Amino acid sequence: NLSIGNMSNEQNGKTVKDVPADAFIAGFADHLKKTGKVTEPQWADIVKTASFKQLPPQNPDWFFVHAASLARRVYIRGDLGVGATAKIYGGKNRRGGGHNHFGKGARGMNRNIFQQLEKAGFVAKSKNTKGGRRITSAGRRELDTVANQLQWQRPKFFSTIVASDEPIDVEEN
Repeated sequence: NLSIGNMSNEQNGKTVKDVPADAFIAGFADHLKKTGKVTEPQWADIVKTASFKQLPPQNPDWFFVHAASLARRVYIRGDLGVGATAKIYGGKNRRGGGHNHFGKGARGMNRNIFQQLEKAGFVAKSKNTKGGRRITSAGRRELDTVANQLQWQRPKFFSTIVASDEPIDVEEN
């Protein structure tokens, strides 16, 4: 029998791409907070995440969650800049009686997080003409280490695909 895909719940060799986004972001945010590699600025409790938002985030650890989310985005996509992340974290700008339009997210906050991640050694400025930032080898190693240490339950609707030499009986109605 040949097993296709690595759907087992082994602890060996898990990367960021193998772990669900919400589980990884929560785990890495906790890691960033505990290690102190990213610090929350003084203005974090009064700032909004976009100009179209009415209130600042309600989660007290929102800055670390946002930093973990940005680090995961750079890991998966690479060459992300401040403008691209403003577009990614944007949303619907509700303009009262007028038509809704797309609004970009806060760029200064993303820039601050990028600078802190760069200082910690997770990301570096890309040498591409496009610019942006990309994950460093040390950053990839640390993100993969956190992903490997996470304990998460595989959803029941996933199943391991197994190839077999024996024919499968299909009952016809």
